[in-house]
Amino acid sequence: MTSAATVAAVAEGRLKSAPSSLLDASAISLSGLCLAHCLALPLVAAFSPVVATWAEAEWVHALAIGLAAPMSALALWRRGQSAAVILLALTGLSLMALGVAHWPSHEAETPITVAGSLLLAGAHIANWRRRHSCAGKAG
Repeated sequence: MTSAATVAAVAEGRLKSAPSSLLDASAISLSGLCLAHCLALPLVAAFSPVVATWAEAEWVHALAIGLAAPMSALALWRRGQSAAVILLALTGLSLMALGVAHWPSHEAETPITVAGSLLLAGAHIANWRRRHSCAGKAG
């Protein structure tokens, strides 16, 4: 099932999603890996030519977006979701995609991607907090 088909299935309620806490934790971890890739890997690559090839591998960026988009949709897409959380996630994913596309320039890739990753992680943290504060009020 493609990412778009997965999102559509979740929106229509045809697909049972994994527990939201696990998805949020996974998405936050993926954002952390993205940050490590963007910030730490270039420093390590300066000392190792083998690692330098991984620092510039475009497939890694495409894979990160390919995992982040459906994972975020599964964790965040539901009735009654905060508009602020959705806007934060969409802004983060959009910035990550712009960074992967090297827009507006190759030099801006890292700061744009890091900003997007932080916004997306922030959306998942806000979602996790909101869900747990609602669960505390119910119990």
